[in-house]
Amino acid sequence: MRLALALASLLAATSARAAEPPVTFVACAPGYPGSTAEAQPSMDAFAAALAKAAGWAEGQVVAGYAPTEKDGLARLAEAAVALVPLPFYLKHAQPLHLTAHLVVEQKGLGPTETWTLVAKKGRVAKPADVAGLTVLSIAGYAPDFVRAVLGPAWRLPEATAVKESAQVLSALRRAAQGEDVAVLLDGAQGKALASLPFAADLDVVAHSAPLPAALVTTVGSRLPAARWAPLERGLLALPKQPDGAAALDGIRMVGFMPADKATLQAVRALAVAPK
Repeated sequence: MRLALALASLLAATSARAAEPPVTFVACAPGYPGSTAEAQPSMDAFAAALAKAAGWAEGQVVAGYAPTEKDGLARLAEAAVALVPLPFYLKHAQPLHLTAHLVVEQKGLGPTETWTLVAKKGRVAKPADVAGLTVLSIAGYAPDFVRAVLGPAWRLPEATAVKESAQVLSALRRAAQGEDVAVLLDGAQGKALASLPFAADLDVVAHSAPLPAALVTTVGSRLPAARWAPLERGLLALPKQPDGAAALDGIRMVGFMPADKATLQAVRALAVAPK
């Protein structure tokens, strides 16, 4: 009798989990390569591996990719979990009620990245020198982030024009040729700078502190803690499972790690940097 009751209880719990609506997981990466359609097969593989790692039935995680800020905002209007780069998080955390839980470890980059300001050689020696320039960056959709990311000593003047641009090579060439532009590079772009044939015509003006490249967040109160807990365990376990590791590789990630207190404090300090 006890065995029958235990089996009935287990079946009831399994049925209840299956009856839960799928968790919608949206990855938003403004300015980075790939369209929603191109990314979907990789996102489907990620969703399947994550559901399995969380101990959920197939189809209990639905994942998609938003390649622009506008698309991301539209999709996050209904999503429960988001994976977003730091500039997006700092710009939209408050209005969208995003709560950071995990740091993303990107392939070839690690869990943190350093942002780098680059200008024509001899053109910029102090923050005030940037006031007459336009700063081009993949993070240009978040102007406050661009102005603050280099830290208090290198906070850019509010008068500094900021423009979003994914054409990094073109932007760097314009700076090297003496146009009125500077370029803020993310971690991967900064690492590639020295390989450019015109790198000698550019100055690395300032670096940021190491900062998380991207974060996994919950959106508002759409995902109860009881459902987030197994999903978080699944995310942390993905690299240890063959299908999980393959799914992560398909979206150029290595894994996830908890966002510790020091990391969150650094992010909060950047968000409230004085203007």
